[in-house]
Amino acid sequence: MTLLYFAWVRQKIGKSEELFDLPDGIRTIADLANHLAARGGGYADALSDVKRIRAAKNQEHVAFETEIANSDEVAFFPPVTGG
Repeated sequence: MTLLYFAWVRQKIGKSEELFDLPDGIRTIADLANHLAARGGGYADALSDVKRIRAAKNQEHVAFETEIANSDEVAFFPPVTGG
């Protein structure tokens, strides 16, 4: 799986992308975010409150309940606002 991080999510985690082997029991983007947040540090800062971030699976915005597979690309980013 490829994980991508954008904007302040990238700044907190300290990298823009990483390759990740999806562990057993991680079925949704919410599961993934919780698993990554458990790493602590910048991951916890960026991903522990999913109300503050958005996610995409294979370059499409999706809900955190969306199921994922090891072949997917998942991106985490802050909400985008316009004016």
